Amino acid sequence: MEFLQQVANALTQGAIYALIALGYTLVYGVLRLINFAHGDVYMLGAFFGLFISRWTGALTLSQNNKSVPLWMTAVVFVGAMIGSALVGMVIERFAYRPLRTAPRLTALITAIGVSLLLEYGGQMAFSPDPQPFAALIAERNIIDTPSFSLSLVQLFIVGAALLLMLSLNFLIQKTKIGRAMRAVSIDRAAAQLMGIPTDRIIAFTFALGSGLAAAAGVLNSIYQPSIDPLMGVQVGLRAFVAAVLGGIGNIYGAVLGGLLMAFAETATVAVGLSRYRDAVAFAILILVLLVRPAGILGRNVAEKV
Repeated sequence: MEFLQQVANALTQGAIYALIALGYTLVYGVLRLINFAHGDVYMLGAFFGLFISRWTGALTLSQNNKSVPLWMTAVVFVGAMIGSALVGMVIERFAYRPLRTAPRLTALITAIGVSLLLEYGGQMAFSPDPQPFAALIAERNIIDTPSFSLSLVQLFIVGAALLLMLSLNFLIQKTKIGRAMRAVSIDRAAAQLMGIPTDRIIAFTFALGSGLAAAAGVLNSIYQPSIDPLMGVQVGLRAFVAAVLGGIGNIYGAVLGGLLMAFAETATVAVGLSRYRDAVAFAILILVLLVRPAGILGRNVAEKV
């Protein structure tokens, strides 16, 4: 049963990593850009969720040990995702779009600069101190035995993440805008010649990835109810590693990478080496990239020079 407990913990954390990794892989797929500010958009999503929970009264209810109505939880999630989606579109429009034809190193440095701006701007706007998050889901165990427990929060996180992943897959595979995203990913210039509004598609991709990051921020804040402006640094880095591990640019690879990262961390903690969990995760990444540089599900693509 100890093994089952670790599996449940890893699935919960892996679902959160997968949602963030999907944002990295979506942006890289259409723009060939590593958006290092993505982890900080995840942080903003958590704070948007906090502010909306205050506005709706969900935070007050949870602090008074009262259950939060489902509609309030839905408003917090949707509001946080919309807020972060708008932030993602602003970042794309003013930070990355002017650099479309610039060298990749310039765009990379800009991404790091945007990340630092959000982190230190967040400390000025929100205070650097940790803040409590609303208990949007009741902390109740569905299964509770001496050696294994499964909480309603864990089930909700995995279920919500799975629903978002399936919705994303449907959007990309079955909708007109999804076909346009795939076309831009394959050949942006050709897609533009075919009449696809590439700027709008790229902006939508940023919004979509940022919305998923916000959902992950709210889910993680329910699971670990304390947020601060630097919460996206380590989590964003692990999700980036997860995206590369699975094959950046591949949606299924992002999900697989997120789960593998979480299982590696959980196993490291389980054997009493919690202080080395980041080292183990990066060691696995290095090993995989030595054997398969494109990632587990990635494809080696020759670049024009």
